[in-house]
Amino acid sequence: MSETGFVLFQHITDAAETVLYAACMTFLFYPFMAEQKERRKNVLKKAAAVFGAYVLVYLICSASSVPGWLCMIIVIVLLASSHTILGVEKNTAVLLGVLFFGIKDMCRLITESLHYIFNIKFLQGLSDESTIYRNVAVGYSLSAVLRLILLFIMLLFISRKLQKGPLELHAKELCYLCLIPAAGIMFGNIIFRQFFTVKENVPFLLYEEYPVFIGLVPLTSVLFYVGIVATIMSYQEMVRLQEEKKKYYVEEQQLLAIRERMGEVEQFYDGIRRMKHEMKNHLTNIKGLAVSGSYEEMEQYIAKMDESMDVFELTVKTGNAVTDVIVNDKQKAADKQGISFRSDFLYPASDGYDAYDLAIIINNLLQNALEACERMAGGKKYISLSGRQKKRFFLICVKNSFEGEVTFDKNNNLPVSTKSVGPPGKSTAMHGIGLSNVKRETAKYLGNVDIKTRKNEFIVTVLLQERSRNEQHDQCKLHDKSVP
Repeated sequence: MSETGFVLFQHITDAAETVLYAACMTFLFYPFMAEQKERRKNVLKKAAAVFGAYVLVYLICSASSVPGWLCMIIVIVLLASSHTILGVEKNTAVLLGVLFFGIKDMCRLITESLHYIFNIKFLQGLSDESTIYRNVAVGYSLSAVLRLILLFIMLLFISRKLQKGPLELHAKELCYLCLIPAAGIMFGNIIFRQFFTVKENVPFLLYEEYPVFIGLVPLTSVLFYVGIVATIMSYQEMVRLQEEKKKYYVEEQQLLAIRERMGEVEQFYDGIRRMKHEMKNHLTNIKGLAVSGSYEEMEQYIAKMDESMDVFELTVKTGNAVTDVIVNDKQKAADKQGISFRSDFLYPASDGYDAYDLAIIINNLLQNALEACERMAGGKKYISLSGRQKKRFFLICVKNSFEGEVTFDKNNNLPVSTKSVGPPGKSTAMHGIGLSNVKRETAKYLGNVDIKTRKNEFIVTVLLQERSRNEQHDQCKLHDKSVP
């Protein structure tokens, strides 16, 4: 290979590497840009924007002899500025950019040692210029291919780790996750500058002067990568624990509210008992009015009695005081909002179910249904509740009308919460925490939660299995220990 051919080879490989690195960066961004039910054409446009930004910046910078670290900053800033076009949050775009460049530098540091060893083996003792150029080209090509394969594998692993948890990052969380990759980038730049330098007209080769660095540099790079993975996993675990704590707090608040409401129900039944004692007096008064011929006053007296009796009337009777409170409260709330409410719920006859567990399930399902109906701009608003026992199983089903589209979280298969997103009438109002609590209560009974949408109807079906008293006792002890 001639010198001219070698120079041409360098230009071609530089351009090819730029394109392939751009493809790798697009690969890292792609899962976080592609939303469910989004048109493939729109996703491809977003991918093309990431690919084009990288290629454009690096081609311009290479022609202008701009330092690599500055190119990196320009690409990250450009992607963060275009986060609305890409469909990712700004902080997420920054994190993905920093991770990509950090891992890219680590891959280069790992393969640089192999490249150096290759050059020692195949270049030493050669005097023919064309053979030297050819071997250098072969060595560089092998190193570049290995570097790109290693980069793809490391990015694939990181991408899958990132997809296991949410990426709604605040500034502090972004700094925490970027700390190690940023340190890796700085370490890489320092080492790259030391690979080959000239001091007082004497060339200095790092690996020749310090052979131990041939092993230390790749090892340090691997440790940086392991540190990045560990940081991401610890962050996701921290988020998971915070979510669990929040869910337990919500559940405890719901239980507290139910118990307070049960206190009101006790007063309700006390009122009924007092009314029974007062009925003799009421009957005596009515007889007196009838004897005296005061029929108009008697009718007014009876009408007032009817009004006072209405206060103690439960519209829906489920067969259990706890679920009576929940269902009747939700029915009253539905009536106030003009929502048609139908209940066909009968509390299971078996003692293998805890009333408060069922109350939490029903309360969350009906609350979600109410909020979905509230956000409807028009159309028929309705909620349907049913509960039936079949042998050792108990089936709860809630159906409600809604508007909009439901997006499911691919990690837990639950609808993504949109309570505070968008104007009324545009969001689906599905609570992540509420349905997570339903799922957790269902797990106590080795059950299952099935969620479906059919046109403008949202359907949640909960299947529970009967438990023995010992299982209930053990579950209560486990729950008490796990609550923060």
